[in-house]
Amino acid sequence: MVVIGDGKGKIGLGCGKSNEVMGAIQKGILDAKRRMITIKRRGTTIPHQVTGIFKAAKVILRPASEGTGVIAGGVVRAVAECAGISNILSKSLGSDSKINVAKATIFGLTSMRTLEEVAMLRGKSVEELKPIKSSSR
Repeated sequence: MVVIGDGKGKIGLGCGKSNEVMGAIQKGILDAKRRMITIKRRGTTIPHQVTGIFKAAKVILRPASEGTGVIAGGVVRAVAECAGISNILSKSLGSDSKINVAKATIFGLTSMRTLEEVAMLRGKSVEELKPIKSSSR
């Protein structure tokens, strides 16, 4: 299992099998390069909370404020750091399989939408979607 990324939002996940370790790593890197995807980020974190599910693995990803760091387990940490996400909170539920957790993380990251995309889909402006802050409290 290989995760590659440019640290600017592009990430790839690949698997390789071989009799030698180096052969498996090379095949995994080639597979990951073929499957490169771009994820949405807001600064150094993600735009909103998201849950990624793949088979029995479930990963909850939450945005974090600046300076929090990557609060995640080994597989989710590797995926987040390769993608250039330096502030994130996560919790892995269900399966402990590294492959399934990695794929659940990737599916969660690809399912995110920015505020601009949601506004365009709804046919509204970004200002109309921003929450109104009430001063009555």
